[in-house]
Amino acid sequence: MSESPPMNPMAGVAWMLASGLTFVVVTGVVRYLGTDLPAAQSAFMRFGWGVVFLAPSLLTLWRVGVPAGLGPVIAYRGAIHTVAVTLWFYAMARIPVAEVTAIGYLNPVCVTLGAALLFGEKLAVRRLVAIGVALLGALIVLRPGLRVIEPGHWAQLGAAFSFAGSYLFAKSLSGKMPAGAIVGILSVTVTLGLLPFAVWVWVPMTAAQVGWLSVVAAAATAGHYCMTRAFAVAPISVTQPVVFLQLVWATLLGYFAFGEGVDPFVLLGGTVIIGAVTYITWREAQMKRRAVTPGLGEAKI
Repeated sequence: MSESPPMNPMAGVAWMLASGLTFVVVTGVVRYLGTDLPAAQSAFMRFGWGVVFLAPSLLTLWRVGVPAGLGPVIAYRGAIHTVAVTLWFYAMARIPVAEVTAIGYLNPVCVTLGAALLFGEKLAVRRLVAIGVALLGALIVLRPGLRVIEPGHWAQLGAAFSFAGSYLFAKSLSGKMPAGAIVGILSVTVTLGLLPFAVWVWVPMTAAQVGWLSVVAAAATAGHYCMTRAFAVAPISVTQPVVFLQLVWATLLGYFAFGEGVDPFVLLGGTVIIGAVTYITWREAQMKRRAVTPGLGEAKI
């Protein structure tokens, strides 16, 4: 029986820092590509490249086969993840990078609510308060009534809920399939799910655009790898707060690369959401029970 790797908090923080930086590369490239490509086409190319990068895992899955009874779960997850990434690509091309990042922090909150509704997980008073605080943080970011809520904001909110649904389906697959196979088959199902929509809106692409989308896929794959290594060598309660730096990097990227203003309300709201989700995760660790709520950043493209 293989032993668990020894705990190394500093290494965990370093891996999570690397993960955050790679995901900022993802957001930066997608923002740079802008609205020249339809969201469905960009997402299709990203996951198409992902299939190429994950080919070894897919070859293993092809030889072993999918365990009986898991086909519907895999299909449902692929469908909802298809919706999630399309909405994310749409939002990323239209609203500031920092706002996409801050709203995306709602993913774990949506998972917590979904777990309670679908799996009957108990929501203690403290968790309900933390969820309320996180939603308050979202209101600080969006400021409804004080400014116009753009379609990109609604798309990112939809992406947060959709990514949460994908994560819940993934939880039901964990332990029944190897982790690499779960990620690989997700790339296949999402690529197939996006195909008809991408064909419907397809526009000619330049070699540079194809190349940049390969960078998106490579950076996303590297980000998930770094995150997995972080969770393997350090408690989530240690690595979770590091995810806050993604909002800092995203704000700096938006300011220096795209001329986006620094919005203190976005920084404040993102901090409030992160604080609430970190508290929920810490409580899960303290109670030593199987967590349903994912760490910040686990629901990524």
